[in-house]
Amino acid sequence: MSNIVAIVGRPNVGKSTFFNRLIGGRQSIVDDISGVTRDRQYGASYWNGKNFTVIDTGGFVQNSDDVFESAVREQVKIAIDEAGVIVFMVDVTTGITDLDGQVADLLRRSKKPVYLVVNKVDNGQRMFEANEFWGLGFENTFFLSSLTGSGSGEILDAISEHLSEDDQTGDKALPKFAIVGQPNVGKSSLTNALLGEERNIVTDIAGTTRDSIHSHYDKFGKEFVLIDTAGIRKKAKVHENLEFYSVMRAIRALEDCDICILMIDAQTGLEAQDQSIFRLAQRRNKGIVIVVNKWDLVEKETNTARDYEKVIKERIAPFTDVPVVFTSVMDKTRIFKAIETALQVHENRQRKIKTSDLNDKILPIMENQPPPAHRGKFIKIKYATQLPLAYPAFAFFCNHPTHVKENYRNFIENQLRKLYNFSGVPISVFFRQK
Repeated sequence: MSNIVAIVGRPNVGKSTFFNRLIGGRQSIVDDISGVTRDRQYGASYWNGKNFTVIDTGGFVQNSDDVFESAVREQVKIAIDEAGVIVFMVDVTTGITDLDGQVADLLRRSKKPVYLVVNKVDNGQRMFEANEFWGLGFENTFFLSSLTGSGSGEILDAISEHLSEDDQTGDKALPKFAIVGQPNVGKSSLTNALLGEERNIVTDIAGTTRDSIHSHYDKFGKEFVLIDTAGIRKKAKVHENLEFYSVMRAIRALEDCDICILMIDAQTGLEAQDQSIFRLAQRRNKGIVIVVNKWDLVEKETNTARDYEKVIKERIAPFTDVPVVFTSVMDKTRIFKAIETALQVHENRQRKIKTSDLNDKILPIMENQPPPAHRGKFIKIKYATQLPLAYPAFAFFCNHPTHVKENYRNFIENQLRKLYNFSGVPISVFFRQK
């Protein structure tokens, strides 16, 4: 079961407000980087000890005021295929519309868990009117107001029962690499070049890969599972939902992988949608390698690659300790370098630091530069240890953990990166009561 929750429904029923409420509990999701807000149609959320990804399908419909009914229906079909749980949102103030009825028909035929959420129920009269929605025939029907948040806890409790716990043990199974990126950057060509066989149909039409394909790679002493995500099924109505479908694919692969190989087109650079995928991989604690493909098509001078990498690092800041590899899949240039880098990042992600070694090295640094005092109270960090998770996470035990500021957390993360090789891997730093 994939931990993807898709919010579907016609425009203006309050999907985005509900979406913001679901991800708003983690303020870090709200990025101030220009270009990210426009794309914030998906984000990470957490409830009852489970991490999951929420997708607001409304954000993918152009001119959503006069949206075509066909676009909404098409998105519902994609959500049924790709999501683990579907939230179907309707609006009590308009009652059941024809389009609601059509969406309900599609969802009733699916095998996925569907939750009907009647929105804008914020007084007794509307609570009474909301009862007509039981007529749509969904056993799991909830009344809520996404503006005030009343009722959202109950729906989250119900949804979380269908989500799986993150596997945090870090078992030594084969590393899983997902190649993600926008349509037509060369994801399938990279898979074919690596495997040396035409596993995937490669054409110039964006989005010809129909499913994410798991391929077992075992050559030259290297072994891993390659997940090629991509485009879209070949349907006539592909155009308005191309972006939505490829995003759903990428997110599903992200949920499933250890390392995300984010492929970008050298001619267009790192775009807003790429940044969103990068942030999501970072929040889900996946290893990340950025592969700049079609490098053969770029005019080069002495420092072209260095300057290009600098621009990428500015865009992905503050998490900039990420390897960047320049490739040309057509010429098979540096494609094995990309895989070697991904294997190294996987090794970094599994790196375990001995507690004695960690304390010997990090405590003197923190004694030299202690956290700023809070209202005259000095913060003393006594002891540090790595937590037994599938990704690098460290707990620092101190006397006033709630008063340690974000910038000091970043300082500690930077020191850990200087001491140990965690390139390409997000690090979690926690402060706990001694």
